Amino acid sequence: MFGLTQLGVIHTAVSLIAVGAGLVALFRDKEISPRNGVGKIYIIATILTCLTGFGIFQHGGFGKPHALGIITLVVLGVAYVAGYTKLYGRLSPYIETVGYSSTFLFHLIPGVTETTTRLPLGAPLLPGPEAPALQAATAVLGVLFLIGAALQVRRLRARLGRPAT
Repeated sequence: MFGLTQLGVIHTAVSLIAVGAGLVALFRDKEISPRNGVGKIYIIATILTCLTGFGIFQHGGFGKPHALGIITLVVLGVAYVAGYTKLYGRLSPYIETVGYSSTFLFHLIPGVTETTTRLPLGAPLLPGPEAPALQAATAVLGVLFLIGAALQVRRLRARLGRPAT
């Protein structure tokens, strides 16, 4: 289906669950938090997305998507530690919130890449992952992330009553 292996289908389905949960969390709660159900679903689905992604080698061996999976797992770990310890001091709530949000960006980059280079079947929108239009789309996602992260930091500052620095 869509040129995907069975593992690819599972990986895609789990990643869509993660993205859906992330969207709900970000729009409803303005953050992804492991302290509520939708946040837990997001985090578990994100971990499963990374783990299933490690078994996909459509373009040869270990590549950029695998590296992004490792980075995502590390950032999830940092965000979790920030949320449940005071290891990062007063920066902990900021690191937790922006960390989880950055993992959402990490879903979007390969999601947009795979979608635009595979669909529609037989005549994908873009010829490959190096297409200038895809690089521009990734840059737009990066800017949107920075705007969202700035808004989250601003919201946390107001709620916590202290600066992020």
